[in-house]
Amino acid sequence: MKDLQHNAALWLAVTLASTLTACGGGGGGSSTTPPPATTYTLTVNSLSPATGVAMMVSPADTNGATSGATSLTRTYNSGTVVIVTAPASSGNNTFQSWSGCTTASKETCNVSMTANTTVTATYAAPKITPTVTVSPASFAITTAQSLSVAIAVSGGTGNPVVTGSVTLSSGAYSSAATTLAGGAATVNVPAGSLAVGSDTLTASYTPDSAGSSAYNPASGTSPVVTVTAVETAIAIDQASIGPAVTDKLLGMNMAAWYDPTTSAIVPAFQLAGIQAVRWPGGSWSDDYHWATNTMCGNFPNSNATFTNFVNQLVLPGNFDVALTANYGSNSTCNGPGQPAEAAAWITQAKAINAHVTHITVGNEEYGSWEDDLHTAKNDAATYATAVGTASTSAGYFAQIKAADSSALVGVDVNPGNSPAWDPIVLGNSQYDFVEYHYYPQAPGSESDTYLVQQAARGLTTSINTIKTELATAGKPNTPIYVGEIGSVFSNPGKQSLSITQGLYAGQVLGEMMNDGISRATWWIGFGNCNGTQGNDSSALYGWQNFGGYNVFADGPTDTPCAGAGPIGTMSPTARAFQLFSKVAVNGESVLTANVTGDTTNVRAYAATHSGGTVLVLFNVSQTVNETITVSLSAQNTSSDISVETYSKAIYDQSQANVWADPTTADMGAQNLPLTLTLVPWSMNVVIIKP
Repeated sequence: MKDLQHNAALWLAVTLASTLTACGGGGGGSSTTPPPATTYTLTVNSLSPATGVAMMVSPADTNGATSGATSLTRTYNSGTVVIVTAPASSGNNTFQSWSGCTTASKETCNVSMTANTTVTATYAAPKITPTVTVSPASFAITTAQSLSVAIAVSGGTGNPVVTGSVTLSSGAYSSAATTLAGGAATVNVPAGSLAVGSDTLTASYTPDSAGSSAYNPASGTSPVVTVTAVETAIAIDQASIGPAVTDKLLGMNMAAWYDPTTSAIVPAFQLAGIQAVRWPGGSWSDDYHWATNTMCGNFPNSNATFTNFVNQLVLPGNFDVALTANYGSNSTCNGPGQPAEAAAWITQAKAINAHVTHITVGNEEYGSWEDDLHTAKNDAATYATAVGTASTSAGYFAQIKAADSSALVGVDVNPGNSPAWDPIVLGNSQYDFVEYHYYPQAPGSESDTYLVQQAARGLTTSINTIKTELATAGKPNTPIYVGEIGSVFSNPGKQSLSITQGLYAGQVLGEMMNDGISRATWWIGFGNCNGTQGNDSSALYGWQNFGGYNVFADGPTDTPCAGAGPIGTMSPTARAFQLFSKVAVNGESVLTANVTGDTTNVRAYAATHSGGTVLVLFNVSQTVNETITVSLSAQNTSSDISVETYSKAIYDQSQANVWADPTTADMGAQNLPLTLTLVPWSMNVVIIKP
């Protein structure tokens, strides 16, 4: 028992000694120093300029340093939030932006120092306002003259070339934007665009994305341009009698793919003054077989039988008929066309009083696009032989004449065709007339300016060429039938529904009247909507985003062209026919109309009219009214004058799906010369009674 007590005391003594030593109670103990704080470097740079920009820096860094000029560095303990403030400007340069900041607001950059960090303040030189110089080619013009204006935009010596675009304006005139090339551009101001008097032209520069980094928008003005009004006068020579006028200019094509029993056709045609029709429809003619209402490779409308066409359309409307005989295919579709089929057609037409006065052998057979099962396809010599002469009993001419000697037989012509067509056909076959088709534009290349101002006169150029060809063939004065006419030869777009095609149509009617054309049929009356497949570019004027060959609406059931109005609605082209029906009157004669003054924008055609005179006047300026005077060589008073007008302003109502009628005005008795104002893009029929 004594030993146990002794051992316990010994254990307690040792334990207490160990405890005191562990608690530092004994001699010979040691201590640990804390590690230093982590620091990071902040670098403050600047661009444009790269040095010398005074920056406010807060708080002071570990060395007590604060603000300074770029480029500068400061050292901070980890986690410190540093605020760097840049001046709003440095010299002439202005602050633009910070980069590298944790957050930034305007000129203030906040940086949380968790790593070595570089921030950069970017400055930019002030933008330059360039000098715009406007230099008209002339400082004195008339309202009948256009004006070329050179515009130069310069940023000054040592600065980059100015890029962007300019517009030119004066009063009501404003040009389209014109892109600068080498800091310069030329704008052509159309005749009649500037107001009479003293005009100052202002050119306004707009930088593009490249130019905007260096240049501000700017403008400049020209010296004064003096614009003098030119009086446009139209003088009618009542003693100069030209070709006889015929109402057969007022014709429409129809085609076997459209139901001729449609009740809207006849009243629409009659309202527009249509007098003539052509059947069975362009290229279909060389595959169509009238007796069975069948096609080689296609399907006519089941109601488009020749009998229905005559009984439901021709006779109710009392229309003169031109047929196109099938030259391309026989009834079994395995060989060329048969003259006997054409002769039988004429026999049937005569039996049912179909008013067939013209029949042409084939449609555009000079073109490779036409079906032709002859051994030599689309070949002039083969075609001439097939047409034949009166003594060639197997030919089209002789067989048709045998069926009806009063029926006129025609051949296709195409001046300038390659390979040559007209000289061979005209010199080696017999015919009563020639048929020509005129489409002045290719799809996708339409131009309103060309169509309105030039295309109609191009028709007269072609007609004169055909007249020369006929004279060379020894057959001068042969009648010329314009069997198809339109503005574009395929795939029409929005221009076909626009006032621009209407103005073209009116002018070609005037040109054909002056040219002595015997007959004409527009392509096409009904049944040829093209929808949105054509050119609907914003560069062309108009509200529609669809087009059609047909100039009378097929109605809402034709959904691609439903916006053309209820069935039978007249487009501007049909309105041109409606107005010209007051002029194309049988028994009247063409009169010479001389235009002086603004011959660019004013066009005139004239004819006798029930003992008086009728004029068709066009203003082909899109924007400017034309004031004109009209004089008659043998008359200084009129018992009554009436004016009927279709214009751009009337067409513009179609934007709201309103296809409005022409306007009419009765001016009563008037002294002559007569003063009239022609509104922009307008066709005007003026009837001056004795």
